[in-house]
Amino acid sequence: PTHFDYPRDDHSFRRGVMRCVGIGNCRSHEGGVMCPSYRATGEEEHSTRGRARLLFEMMGGHADSPLTDGWRSTEVRDALDLCLACKGCRSDCPTGVDMATYKAEFLAHHYAGRPRPAAHYALGWLPLWARLAQPAPRAVNALLHAPGLATLGKRLAGVTGEREAPLFAERSFLDWWRDRETPEPAPDDPRAVLLWPDTFSTYFHPHVAQAAVQVLEAAGLRVAVPRRPVCCGLTWISTGQLGRAARVLGDTVETLRPWLAAGTPIVGLEPSCTAVFRADAPELFSHDEDVRRLAGQTVTLAEALLRHAPDGWRPPAVDRAALVQTHCHQHAVLGQDPDRELMRRAGIDAEVPDSGCCGLAGNFGFERGHHDVSLACAERVLLPAVRDAAPDTLILADGFSCRTQIDQSDTGRRAMHLAEALALGLPGVPATPVDLPELAAAPRPEPRHADGPLVTAAVAAATLATAALTSLRSRAGG
Repeated sequence: PTHFDYPRDDHSFRRGVMRCVGIGNCRSHEGGVMCPSYRATGEEEHSTRGRARLLFEMMGGHADSPLTDGWRSTEVRDALDLCLACKGCRSDCPTGVDMATYKAEFLAHHYAGRPRPAAHYALGWLPLWARLAQPAPRAVNALLHAPGLATLGKRLAGVTGEREAPLFAERSFLDWWRDRETPEPAPDDPRAVLLWPDTFSTYFHPHVAQAAVQVLEAAGLRVAVPRRPVCCGLTWISTGQLGRAARVLGDTVETLRPWLAAGTPIVGLEPSCTAVFRADAPELFSHDEDVRRLAGQTVTLAEALLRHAPDGWRPPAVDRAALVQTHCHQHAVLGQDPDRELMRRAGIDAEVPDSGCCGLAGNFGFERGHHDVSLACAERVLLPAVRDAAPDTLILADGFSCRTQIDQSDTGRRAMHLAEALALGLPGVPATPVDLPELAAAPRPEPRHADGPLVTAAVAAATLATAALTSLRSRAGG
């Protein structure tokens, strides 16, 4: 039995794998998203076609197949290791292969009943760690960036040493929302929308969600936010922890049930989380009516504004040029037309380069052994385009991964979410600088450079004190 239902393939993983008929569009070097790992390495085994072939052999495609250990196959595991789970093949492959789903399914079976790579625990359980960090985010940031300790922590967590851990915001979006004490609309209020508080917009870049609230309210919509902690299960899906992902999604659907029953739009800000509701959730629970409602009611920010704002509403006038990095899951699942139309109406002159995947791709770019491929994907088109952008051009990227890739590369720029760009045109918003507008319009958690060394010194002192006490006790006992 499989975890995903594969409703597009007569509920058969084997049929899903057999979608690939060897056309080879995944071996292209331009256009669309598919296949970023092949474009970076040039190796057939790192193409969608190569991986599909190995999965077919794994499932017993031929009597003389060299792959005899099924789901435990190390050859298949190694070939899937550099799959970024971008879902580009889902839309770009003529036959609709969805290697991201097949990879998650494989990992679930491959590691069933045995220990996983450390990164699956460190990154796959990120929503839990983010929630646990909330009582003291500054202290957690200091620990994650403390000299020596940070290097040791990355090594233990299976994280590449070239990456810096993203900083937790010292005040989460949910704290901001509760302090605001906004009256909650009834689920059947025709102007009600439920803003989805994804992990990234809540705990890392809360200004994105704050800007979205301001833009939605300025459009005449009444915003609600779930009262209980919720999660889409994305990080568990991408690391193949599908049993846990299913439980998380089940709890979320239970929390959202009154809003689903009323037909309230669910507004997603993070494309990968929004795509879970539109694609992954229905494929995990293909017979669940509430999950089908969730898929049908989930909208992007652009879709919410264009479809549900009152008649006569006009977007804020931004009137700027923008370089736009489209998130892979938006390309593959959600579509880009509403965003382009909204930007056109807002006076945003959008340039959308043929950049494909940013290369960070959630947990992928943080895992040890992936940094070179991650950066090669970004340097193909995206990062050179960002470096070449005029200083007064907005750099737009709705995906947290895309923004992080740009932030952590030597571009001298910071990417903004579309919500932050639209907020620039709202009445009463202070004017932003002409050049590098993101410095004011897209604030980030700021590192406190003095904290890290203090933590290292404290840990060293505690270690020495413990060693001294142990020595004294040994002598006294002797």
